[in-house]
Amino acid sequence: MNKMERDLRPEGLAELEYLDGEYRVVKAGSFVVCAVSGVNIPLEALRYWSVDLQEAYATPAAALQRLQEAGKTP
Repeated sequence: MNKMERDLRPEGLAELEYLDGEYRVVKAGSFVVCAVSGVNIPLEALRYWSVDLQEAYATPAAALQRLQEAGKTP
């Protein structure tokens, strides 16, 4: 690897503000943690989150589980 091939993305836990259809990076990082499973989710793979609960989820099943626990779905 030479100096032109360096990965300049910040490492570590990112802090995000979850919005409708997008998120805002509050603190740069490379991943967030699933609120249900505790799995690290790379930002490029993040697809599921709750605006109301301000949490990220690794899978749609995890998102559904959390929303049911919070009484947000039947």
